[in-house]
Amino acid sequence: MREVIINPITRLEGHGKIVVVLDDAGNCIKAYLQVPELRGFEKFAVGRHAEDMPQITPRICGVCPMAHHMASTKTLDDLYKVDPPEPAKKIREMVYNIFMLEDHALHFYILAGPDFIVGPKAPKTERNVIGVIKKVGNEVALKIIGMRKKLRKLNETIAGKVIHPVFGLPGGISRPLSKEVVEEARKISDEAIEFAEFTYKIFKDIVLKNEEYVNLITSEAYTHRTYYMGLVDDKNRVNFYDGKIRVVSPRGLEYAKFDVHQYLDYIAEHVEPWTYIKFPYLKKVGWRGFIDGEDSGIMSVAPLARLNAAEGMATPRAQEAYEEMYSMLGGKPVHHTLANHWARVIEIIYAAERFRELAYDPDIESRDVRKIPTAIPDVGVGVVEAPRGTLIHHYETDERGVIKKANLLVATQHNAARIALSVDKAARSLIKGGVIDEGLLNMVEMAFRAYDPCHACGTHTLPGNLPIKIYIYNTEGQLIKTIERF
Repeated sequence: MREVIINPITRLEGHGKIVVVLDDAGNCIKAYLQVPELRGFEKFAVGRHAEDMPQITPRICGVCPMAHHMASTKTLDDLYKVDPPEPAKKIREMVYNIFMLEDHALHFYILAGPDFIVGPKAPKTERNVIGVIKKVGNEVALKIIGMRKKLRKLNETIAGKVIHPVFGLPGGISRPLSKEVVEEARKISDEAIEFAEFTYKIFKDIVLKNEEYVNLITSEAYTHRTYYMGLVDDKNRVNFYDGKIRVVSPRGLEYAKFDVHQYLDYIAEHVEPWTYIKFPYLKKVGWRGFIDGEDSGIMSVAPLARLNAAEGMATPRAQEAYEEMYSMLGGKPVHHTLANHWARVIEIIYAAERFRELAYDPDIESRDVRKIPTAIPDVGVGVVEAPRGTLIHHYETDERGVIKKANLLVATQHNAARIALSVDKAARSLIKGGVIDEGLLNMVEMAFRAYDPCHACGTHTLPGNLPIKIYIYNTEGQLIKTIERF
């Protein structure tokens, strides 16, 4: 028995490694994804004023700071029992869809793109953003870079900073939009629609017309039948900014639909000693270990899960693309992990359409963008859909608004158990007879990369020291010693 270690894993947010265990015949018998990094933001929050949280939590991750900023801001609304004016909600949602569009484009073209635009087994020196540019051409590359630059600049103008936004406040936003900013938003929203359609065409031309890649998407190596969770509006359509949390079963039937304040009734967290990430599961189904199916409490979030959990998209062109995907993949729900990339492109279309709808809404020109809170704080809970899935913030404070307890339940945590299943199944399916090359190992990495995980966000519990548990096996695979530090 021997091990193959992929360290570090690449093209993700955060750090991690994969340990592949082989038997004497060279077949994979187990693969683990380990997350060795640690963030302590739940502990950092204790003793701080709740109003500081929209500035503290974006520091968790430089790729998705707007998600934490918005979840935190909405949690403050709830904490101080204040309902923002309608124009403030619409501006928030517009900014959030700009962020989702830009972030999804980052993953599609730069993090995941090398796998399906250049090819999963292409030489390592080509399987990167430079290889993507060579494949799509300089003109296309400049279009991608230019669009992301405009989107980020617009959010910087509105939110103060693009990496660490400062505009969200309990009860609204820090300032109304000027006439010039509104005009710029409308202009860029028109360009965003074109960019979304352009991205969808690239996906169809390069990916869907490649039979080998379509077969990879639908292969059993990248398939798991789990529960799916995501925010939906009052018509059960995907919504990134607000709504109720809906969960569907592996058969696509509604399992639950609840307000975020009830999340503890439905979600529990399992802990394993070999990783710093927790494993949320559906409390009423229970934790049955790393298995999928109706009897397993493991669930998934992220783009594919959002589409599986919803009954449609709220904008016309995204709805057409949504119907096309499910038609081509045999109906709902879709269980193929690599279809996350397809779902992500559909969400790019939705984000662009929703951005444009809100940019042209007269309410965003209003000066009425904040209601000053007056209630004494106690408990606040907020939720948004981060690019990687459902993100919940929960703060408990004293009467002065000083945090006594914080719980951040992030998308990569919700996905952690399914990601573990995906890495293990891909490795077992692909690595046989001792045949191992860099291309095969990259295909194992593709199993986690489809979720666009952020381990900086996902590993956030700080118990005061760094606990670790080491298992030592002999050559027959028998456990002979355990070393613990707790």
